[in-house]
Amino acid sequence: MMRKMSALVLLGLSLAFGYFYYVQYFRWRGCFNEMGRCFEAESGIVYLEQSGDTWLLLAALAFGASVYQIWRLRKPNR
Repeated sequence: MMRKMSALVLLGLSLAFGYFYYVQYFRWRGCFNEMGRCFEAESGIVYLEQSGDTWLLLAALAFGASVYQIWRLRKPNR
């Protein structure tokens, strides 16, 4: 039961991190200058290019951990 819950939580985290990757980097990928910054004038927010790597890494790690937990669920308990 605990593995099922942790797999679901990790899968939810990977979806959340993927959403943050989209919001913080992917939408603005054509706007970054040579310093890796993008200023969005309507809201006054500065987006950093490095945040894309961070959110993508977190999403991949959480997804990998959830796949590992699901794989462990399929193995018979000894």
